[in-house]
Amino acid sequence: MVTQRTQGLYRVFLLCQIAIVVALFWLGVWVMVTFYSPGAELTWRRYSIYCAMLFIGMLGESLSREGSKKYFLQSELLLQHRLALRQTFASVGVLVFYLVATKDSFISRLFFFNFLPWLYIALLFSHHFLPEFLARGMFRREEKTLLVGSSAKAAQLRGWLRRKAELGLRTVGIICEEPLEYTAERIPVLGGLDCFRSAIQEHEVTQVILLEFPQFDERSRNLIATCDQLGVRLLIVSDLEEKLRHPVTHFDDDGFHFIGLREEPLENPFNRGVKRTIDYALALPIMLFIFPPLAVLVWLAQRLQSPGPLFHKQVRAGIQNRRFEIWKFRTMHPENPDLARQATSEDERVYPLGKWFRKLSIDEIPQFWNVLRGDMSVVGPRPHLLEHNEQFSQLMANYQVRTLVKPGITGLAQVRGFRGEAQTSKDIENRVACDIEYLENWNMTLECGIIARTIAQLFVPPPSAY
Repeated sequence: MVTQRTQGLYRVFLLCQIAIVVALFWLGVWVMVTFYSPGAELTWRRYSIYCAMLFIGMLGESLSREGSKKYFLQSELLLQHRLALRQTFASVGVLVFYLVATKDSFISRLFFFNFLPWLYIALLFSHHFLPEFLARGMFRREEKTLLVGSSAKAAQLRGWLRRKAELGLRTVGIICEEPLEYTAERIPVLGGLDCFRSAIQEHEVTQVILLEFPQFDERSRNLIATCDQLGVRLLIVSDLEEKLRHPVTHFDDDGFHFIGLREEPLENPFNRGVKRTIDYALALPIMLFIFPPLAVLVWLAQRLQSPGPLFHKQVRAGIQNRRFEIWKFRTMHPENPDLARQATSEDERVYPLGKWFRKLSIDEIPQFWNVLRGDMSVVGPRPHLLEHNEQFSQLMANYQVRTLVKPGITGLAQVRGFRGEAQTSKDIENRVACDIEYLENWNMTLECGIIARTIAQLFVPPPSAY
């Protein structure tokens, strides 16, 4: 019910916003023709097309905005400003694109640049005042709501109840076993579960909200049956995340309802295809044009300071801990008795120029060959030695979650400065948190942002780069 009310209100709100934009546009046209261009002919066809472009921009922005219905009831002025600005640029952007594409120079530049700020102001005011005004008119019938659960759970729902009051929800009381007259939020306590039926009938309750997932016992079944018998709507607040101590995601598949511990956008074949395309687009030119001269440069440095093989190859843990051989330019002396030891800032095993190759990430360039082979991706969690994987997994229970995606040359942890030697368990926690954030929230913007920040760090390396 709450979701349906929110969706309906949002659609009416969006229609009102579009009507405001259209009305403002034609008002501006009338003012321009009447006061600034007397005697000019109002060309209805051209201006109707311009108005249609604004309409398309507004509609497109709404469809492209994820979770748009979640935001329009928010009272934060900064958020309202961002939404109004986004809508302004989207609608005007479509109009500008049309003008450029058709080489249309008919529209008055004076009108255009005067219309832009007024459009933003109108949208900002609509976000601030219109939702509450519409809600008061559309939801005059109150939904008298009874809460069932502890006062602590009711306190967690305080902000939500306050926002949904605009949709006609009014909390009449709470059923709980605590010896209270009122909760800290001044919600009347109407008794224990024994008073559940009488409280519904006495206060003419139309909706019940269980504040936690019910136990599978006789009392819970009776509570649900009572709501059905009395024709009362029942909502249940899912507290699975709190009980599992882990975020969860809900999804349906082939007629069954599932609960998962996390979203994994890269399980989508289309997303994987996009990511692989980015890998090829970067790895191929780098291996063809950048790798050869760098190989010569590193080889000369090695001949001068540490003769030996050009490359250093090591077995690392890849996706789902599958082993693969990683390629790097050798930056340590060939006589290295402890390959598993992490490199430090003053590591005696690294030859002098090798320190610069590591700082500028030049030693990582051969890994683009691993990218072309499919062992790695350009962006992803850094692949660790098998010994380090075993060591780190003992420190963190969720460490191995990062292996659900391909390892990368760079990653979210690296661009945030979590690179180099892991000296404490907190260093590992920070890196793993970033890796899991990446695999749960992957999108094109995040991928390209990490690549762009990595390129910037090649010119200004962070202090942790060594």
